[in-house]
Amino acid sequence: MLNPDFREMLSALSEEGAEFLVVGAYALAAHGSPRATGDLDLWVRPTLENAVRVWNALRRFGAPLQDLRAEDLAAAETVFQVGVAPLRIDILTSIDGVLFDEAWPNRLDLDMEGMSVPILGKSDLIRNKRACGRTQDLADVERLEQTE
Repeated sequence: MLNPDFREMLSALSEEGAEFLVVGAYALAAHGSPRATGDLDLWVRPTLENAVRVWNALRRFGAPLQDLRAEDLAAAETVFQVGVAPLRIDILTSIDGVLFDEAWPNRLDLDMEGMSVPILGKSDLIRNKRACGRTQDLADVERLEQTE
């Protein structure tokens, strides 16, 4: 079951037509390897057109946008955080080891409480975790490779 804030953010992104992928621990869970996390990581396509959609979704959600311009969401390596753990939402414009245009066709569209949510595909998630290289990420790779 999704936290109400997470559900509201995902819904706002979908309603605005934003292209995004759930990454991180929630993507792990979607691929059968759940673990504890303090946030929901959302990777957005870093184009100006999509950035405007994401910014509008953030505004609809009620995020504090005084220090964020839509253009920031089209720039590489932008991280915008809303809230505090364990209910924080991280908006990312890039992740290690994977390009959005390559990952988008491989996504898993998962029904979550009646809403279609795009999840980073398993092979791309493994590439991302390997590229990050932290101990936790490498342990995630081991668990992912053990799931079908």
